[in-house]
Amino acid sequence: MPSPGGPGPGTASVRDAAARMPRWLPRAIILALALVACFQFSIWAFHQLTGLLLNVLIAFFLALAVEPAVSRLAHLGMRRGLATGIVFLCVVAVAAGFVALLGSMLAGQIVNMIENFPRYLDQLINWTNSTFHTELSRVEVQDSVVHSDWLRKYVQNSASGVLDVSAQVLGGLFQLLTILLFAFYFAADGPRLRRTVCSLLPPARQAEVLRAWEIAVAKTGGYLYSRGLMALVSGVAHYVLLEFLNVPYAPVLAVWVGLVSQFIPTIGTYLAGALPMLLAFTVDPWYALWVLIFVVIYQQFENYLLQPKLTARTVDIHPAVAFGSVIAGTALLGAVGALISIPAVATLQAFLGAYVRRYEVMDDPRVHGHRTANARGGSFRSRFKRVVSGPGSR
Repeated sequence: MPSPGGPGPGTASVRDAAARMPRWLPRAIILALALVACFQFSIWAFHQLTGLLLNVLIAFFLALAVEPAVSRLAHLGMRRGLATGIVFLCVVAVAAGFVALLGSMLAGQIVNMIENFPRYLDQLINWTNSTFHTELSRVEVQDSVVHSDWLRKYVQNSASGVLDVSAQVLGGLFQLLTILLFAFYFAADGPRLRRTVCSLLPPARQAEVLRAWEIAVAKTGGYLYSRGLMALVSGVAHYVLLEFLNVPYAPVLAVWVGLVSQFIPTIGTYLAGALPMLLAFTVDPWYALWVLIFVVIYQQFENYLLQPKLTARTVDIHPAVAFGSVIAGTALLGAVGALISIPAVATLQAFLGAYVRRYEVMDDPRVHGHRTANARGGSFRSRFKRVVSGPGSR
């Protein structure tokens, strides 16, 4: 019997278990804990850098889009950095001009609406009095609106939200500058970037990477080319209608409809047509109906006649595939995914078409088997006829 102060049977069993424990087990436990910690850190870092990664992704596709123009200027003897700067300067100038024209249009329209607000209010009050047999006056309506609690709360919330709007505007400008900077480096150092990527791969894989890169450049540039051409046609068509209806700011509205309807997938057409309908409604309510009818008819013309012909040689993907890719891109990356989903799917389709082998599709197996049986029967009958009739018969 062991002494009270000495080791007991429990201590001996623990020592035996420790002696039987493999030497690699503590190291494996530490390695597993380290892997879990690295995984958690990677997830945290990915969530922190999601915005930067999306900006880099947008910049990469923008660089692919301007790659044909930059390469063409570089082939003419211009330095690649200078060629990239000229292309980006043109893009920024066009975008800034469009935003300035759109802003001036909206500002002028808001000023006109504020100046004509008393007239609109009088018309609404007269219609209400004649329809519902009331005795409202403009002074009473204005006093009730000015002294209402909801207006006071709205003004207070708007005043407190000015700083938030300013912060969002500054953040958007910084994000745009980041995208343009990355896109400039990607486009200016495109050949060097390709060489750097290929230097990490064996020679057999380098050709595939370069081929995929060329396909991505061709499809992205073709997508923007086809969309730009359709935007031009759409803008001209809507400009003719708006000018015929004497809708104010017809040129700016035409540019708005062309760009928004083509470069914002799925909902771009309805979003683009809302602003011309609103301004046409201020001229004449029936004009808004005519604009709506024209937008619907032109959308059918574009979907079934114009778009298949323009995208046949650039981004030839099925409309259902394009729609599904837009939905999937929106679910994964939001608005960014909706913008880059179609050229990404077109690049993947072209890449698979270059490497996936296709076979000729046979007819219906039942029809094919019936034809084969008839052919075999005919050949058997012809051979039997030649055997029975002799070699001289036909």
